[in-house]
Amino acid sequence: MPEDYTKKLLEERRWREFRYRGHTLEELLNMSLEEFIRLLPARQRRTLSRGLTEEQMKLVEKIRKTPPNKVIRTHLRDMIILPEFVGRTIAVHNGKEFVPVRITPEMIGHYLGEFALTRKPVQHSAPGVGATRSSKFMAAK
Repeated sequence: MPEDYTKKLLEERRWREFRYRGHTLEELLNMSLEEFIRLLPARQRRTLSRGLTEEQMKLVEKIRKTPPNKVIRTHLRDMIILPEFVGRTIAVHNGKEFVPVRITPEMIGHYLGEFALTRKPVQHSAPGVGATRSSKFMAAK
């Protein structure tokens, strides 16, 4: 295979335009909410078809009003990411603090809470006070 051809394929793969279920981001932004809902997986489709809650509507309105560079804080972890959220930074509460989440096109259809983890990964240190001789030498991975 010629080198030029492989380079072209690699470039094409790297710079591939984002598509959600066959639709570009621009097409998603121009769709009505009902049309967009039909593209979502079952759980999200069911949630949105029942309508947004009062708090969720307030968040959507706030996102529409504020400039794109301003961070919006919310406790709504169950809010489904809509195409109009792309490019925004939303600080989602994880139970202790607000975690800033930069919304990218790949996040469309997911919940905000998925990107603000509620638990920290365990980081083991030295053995504790009550450790026995044998337990001191266990792998701390």
